[in-house]
This record gives sequence, structure tokens and C-alpha cells, in this order.
Amino acid sequence: MSRTIPSALLTALSQPEVKPYLAVEFDFDSSPIRLWTGYGDRTIGSDTYTGAGNLLSVDNFDEVNDLSARSLTISLTGISSSIVSIALSEPYQRRTCTVYLGTVDTSTPIEIFSGFMNVMTIEDSGETSDISVVVESKLIELEKASDRRYTEENHASRHSGDTFFSYVTKLQDEKVVWGRENA
Repeated sequence: MSRTIPSALLTALSQPEVKPYLAVEFDFDSSPIRLWTGYGDRTIGSDTYTGAGNLLSVDNFDEVNDLSARSLTISLTGISSSIVSIALSEPYQRRTCTVYLGTVDTSTPIEIFSGFMNVMTIEDSGETSDISVVVESKLIELEKASDRRYTEENHASRHSGDTFFSYVTKLQDEKVVWGRENA
């Protein structure tokens, strides 16, 4: 996937010492959860990301040149019960999750992955918990079967008043002679 990388980020990445970070935004109904792999708070755009340090990790991340649907796993270890309660109480499937890459020396990260949260695994160890979330690429939508049917009812549910399919049931038993004269 070709990207336009800001010149400040390109300059920072070409330095002998690079301090990269990942930032993750989980879009929940009550409010988004924004975390980054550093310490303290970091402002990205106009949003504040909370530092998770090495408690936040992103696995199975690879970038390919084709349009295949990929997924990655985001893990949070040793997190508090407040985040676990959000994970347990709110619907998370099909909610967006975005991953950014930046350097500590620059203020403009780039989006490196965006997808839908699919499977969440929670392991509770008493005081703290571990959460893993599988995030699937938005391209996964191309692999799903359509739920639309070629029926009058399905068509009317999308286009009320349109009678495009009203004669389909009558035509299905009709004998059509093709390529020769009627005898």
C-alpha cells in the first residue's frame, strides 16, 4: 500500500537513533480507548493517547502488496479492571480499530492499519487481566457473501415503490422458445 509519509517523519526515520512508537485507537460506544506504546500522555491530532508502555503489543503485523485481507492481534497485559469492564459490557465486534506508527521526535504519525475488531480473549488473574483482540482488515468485507436476494420483497426493502422484480415469480414457470419459430 503506498502512503504519503510526512517529511518530518521521513527525516526522523533516517536518523541514526530512531524512537518509534505505535498508537492504537479502539472505537467503543461509550468513548474511544486510545493507547500508545510510550509512557505518559501523548497528543496525536487533537486526541490524547494514554501511555501503556510495554503492556501494549501488536502481533502478526505484516504488509503485503496484494489486496488480501489480513489481520493482526493487539494485546494488553496487566490492565486495570476499568478497561476490562468496558471490554465485557460493550459490543466490540465490527467496531473500528486503527493503528498508527510515529516517532517520539515528530508529532505526525501515519496510519498503518485500520480494521474491525473481531475476537476478544480475556484472561483474568485476580488483580490484573490480559486482553487480546484480533483486528481484521476492512478488506474482509469483500470475502463475505451478500445477503441480498433477487426477490420482490428484498428489492422493495431497499427501494420502496419499485416494481422491478414483480413479474419474476410469473416468469419462472414460463416456457421461452429461443432461436426457432414457434410450432
